[in-house]
Amino acid sequence: MARKLSMLAPDWWDYTTLDDEILDDAARLTAEDMLAMSREGFRVAFYDTLEDFYLAEALEYIHAWKQAAPDAPAGICGPIGPTEQLPLVARLVNELGIDLTHAHFWGMDEWYQNGREVDASHPLSFERADRELCFNRIAPHLRIPEANLHFPKADLSEYKQSWDRARCVVMQGGQGDIKHWAFNDPPRRAGQWKDEPPSPDEFRRLGARVTDLHPVTCMQNARTSGGGVVTGVPTQAITVGPVETWRAEKVSIWQAGMHDNPFGMRLTTLMIGKRIADAAVPMSLLADHPNVQFNFYRGGIGECRVEMH
Repeated sequence: MARKLSMLAPDWWDYTTLDDEILDDAARLTAEDMLAMSREGFRVAFYDTLEDFYLAEALEYIHAWKQAAPDAPAGICGPIGPTEQLPLVARLVNELGIDLTHAHFWGMDEWYQNGREVDASHPLSFERADRELCFNRIAPHLRIPEANLHFPKADLSEYKQSWDRARCVVMQGGQGDIKHWAFNDPPRRAGQWKDEPPSPDEFRRLGARVTDLHPVTCMQNARTSGGGVVTGVPTQAITVGPVETWRAEKVSIWQAGMHDNPFGMRLTTLMIGKRIADAAVPMSLLADHPNVQFNFYRGGIGECRVEMH
């Protein structure tokens, strides 16, 4: 049977093209059901306060960087969204006096416009946010060397090679409305993928690249970062790919309920927990990564029910 057309953008793949049984099963999950989706290789963790949630996220940076040594450089790949952990990271480094000489950081993604990455002066620049919220706040004598900060550029050769120079202890991420990590959005429904989305194996072979953004992603970023001005959001981005993601020893996804909604958080938890991988739901492909953790703020999990306002 042919796959359904998307309810959100008929020229694209996304989660609305899944079988209704999967969607209905996800909507029925309680918070305790979500916890019960944990299995070998996939852990679901809850945090009762936002303070505990963002501190735990910040501590992943610290734990990764403390493993860095002269003969064993190590680091973390981090997102913009959420960002609340970033000032905490800088404070922890300063207060604990952690020398980051051998630490590394990979930015997950960056906007792409007019044939190149946006400049760090661009108001939506992810590199700018990382520097202003974290790296510029670290005491100069403790900072990561500039050569160890790896931000995606239009010419991706240096970025890709940087993954050979240090061990990625953990890749953090958030989850967008379209169920992506980084900007690994589902593709357009065209060409070889007109009738079926890419197979999970095809999608996992994608490395860091320039990619087109699903209309839902553009709308979300306008809502969360651009005051709703969709026309101010680029329609392409540079993103870390599954190839680099599978080089990370752990993938840690942080969901406070302010990016994706109660249904979306349940859907990917169900699909990863039950090993249902489908490229229309890119996050579900993490079902085959050997070490994934979903971190939820309990107060942001919500319920899938009709509530008129």
